[in-house]
Amino acid sequence: MVTCCVTEGRVEAIVPIRQNERMNKNDWLDEDLLRQFESDGTNAHRLCTIDDGWAERFAADVLISYKIQAAQEILLTEFDSWRKSMGITPARIFARFLPKKNEERETPKLLLGAADESLQTIATENHLKFEIDFGAGYSVGLFVDQRENRRFVRQSKPKRMLNCFAYTCSFSVAASVAGARTANVDLSKKSLERGRQNFALNELSTDGHQFIADDVRPVLRRLERRGEKFDMIILDPPTFSRTKGGKAFHVEKDFEELIAAALEVAERDARILLSTNCETLDEQALERMARYCLKLARRSGSLRRQSPPADFPPGTGAKTVWLTLR
Repeated sequence: MVTCCVTEGRVEAIVPIRQNERMNKNDWLDEDLLRQFESDGTNAHRLCTIDDGWAERFAADVLISYKIQAAQEILLTEFDSWRKSMGITPARIFARFLPKKNEERETPKLLLGAADESLQTIATENHLKFEIDFGAGYSVGLFVDQRENRRFVRQSKPKRMLNCFAYTCSFSVAASVAGARTANVDLSKKSLERGRQNFALNELSTDGHQFIADDVRPVLRRLERRGEKFDMIILDPPTFSRTKGGKAFHVEKDFEELIAAALEVAERDARILLSTNCETLDEQALERMARYCLKLARRSGSLRRQSPPADFPPGTGAKTVWLTLR
């Protein structure tokens, strides 16, 4: 992790923070880390990352994601050796192809296991429950590379959180457990309904929580006009999306505008998560955007890079920067 302080967009200092040891590419999760996950109440995590794919665990099931067929075969063969050495027998193994174009995305396919069982299961992360659905589409319901960010949300105990591009509301579940009220915005009504189900799984009431099926950008403008403020804002947009009206969102082009709009509804000491999986953006790019937006808004704050979770090799998973206003 790296911390840098910014005043009206200018970097004042950089303080290195000790990084925990993490897995390297081509390494499979070792027994110590596996046991640590289990003791932490976590059974959703990365198992291995290679150049053209990865393997992940969701409770008793495994999902192999691959860019080329050879990567799928390597991961399947190595997983079989790994699970034997660990004494693990998965219930099912699914695989999904990672296409370059969003429109080519497909639902994961069952490779091994009972075909007549429900495609839904329940995974846990730090003792919180999340519904996983291998039949609902390309994404199964939980992005495991955001685990440490959800932990940070929970530890920060926000009072009111705005969750943009909320998907199945996993960030809001973490915030709600800590006592926060949340506003969840996503284009997909189905995803937000799955978010409500995640609340129910954790015996959390949805009273005091909003679920808004709409484009984030006009929602931010409405919230600003109403004078609403949040002490935590989650900005984890997809690389590309399109509204029902045909308006496109490109993270490389539109993220800066999104940050600027979020600053207008942020409390004085708010924390804002800036995160992306876009391959052409890194933490430095996110920091440049944040500094520019702070300067425009005449506000100040500090930027802290979030290291990837222990099961993600350096340079993989979501790129993350936390902006703390002051």
